[in-house]
Amino acid sequence: MREIHVIGIGAGDPEQLTLQAVKALRSTDVFFLLDKGEVKADLVGLRREILDAHLPEGSYRLVEVRDPERDRSAGGAGYSPAVGDWRSARADIYERLLREELGERERGAFLVWGDPALYDSTLGILEEVRERGNVAFGYDVVPGISSVSALVARHRTGLNRVARPVQITTGRRLAEGFPEGVDDVVVMLDAHQAFLRHAQDDIDIYWGAYIGTPDEILVSGPLAEKADEIVRLRAEARERKGWIMDTYLLRRRPGA
Repeated sequence: MREIHVIGIGAGDPEQLTLQAVKALRSTDVFFLLDKGEVKADLVGLRREILDAHLPEGSYRLVEVRDPERDRSAGGAGYSPAVGDWRSARADIYERLLREELGERERGAFLVWGDPALYDSTLGILEEVRERGNVAFGYDVVPGISSVSALVARHRTGLNRVARPVQITTGRRLAEGFPEGVDDVVVMLDAHQAFLRHAQDDIDIYWGAYIGTPDEILVSGPLAEKADEIVRLRAEARERKGWIMDTYLLRRRPGA
C-alpha cells in the first residue's frame, strides 16, 4: 500500500526539524509541494533548503503542483463554504498525485509549516481523499515546532501564566472581541491586523513575522506603544516580499 508522511517542518529554520522528522524525510521516495505562485516562490525555496540540509543532494524526487486559488472575498456565512470548496479542490490534486506520482510500494510526504495539527488543512484533506475510496493509502503524522512555540521562544517568554489558560485563535475571531475569561491569546492568520481594535487596552504584545527565517522580525511591548510600529513594519515587509506570515501573543496585564 502507498504510505504518506505528513511532516511538520517547523516555522522555517532547518534546525527546527525533530529527529523523527529527519528520519521520515530519509524514508521518503517522493515529496509533494504545492506552489502558491511567483509571489510566494520563496516558500518552495525554504522547503528545498530544508531538504538539502538533511538529505544528500539529488537523492530525492520533488513533484510540484499549483495550489488552487481560494475565494478570499467570501465573508460571513460564505466563509466556510468557500474554504470547503478550496479544500475539495486540493483533495482533487492530492488524489491525482497519489494515484499518478506514487508507486504502490512507495512513500510520499507532504511538508507542513509548523505543526500539522494546528491551523493546517492537510490532515482533513487526506481524510477526504481516503473517504472517496479511489486510491488506497495509509499515513502517519510527524509533529513539528509550530510558529506559536517558535514565537514565544524567540521572545523568551512563556505561552501561559501560572494557573491561567491560554487560547489560540484567528484574527477573524479576535475582531469579534477579546475572548472572555482568558488573559493570554495567541492570534494566527490575521490578515487585517485585528490587534488594532485593542490598541487602547492594557495589553502587551509579542509579535513576530517570518519566524525562524533570515527575514525574521520581532517586536514586543505595550500594545498601545507598539501597534503603529507593527503596522509599519508589516506593510514594509509585505511590500518587500509580496507576502507575510506573522503570529502574535496578546497578554492582558494583571488587574486590567
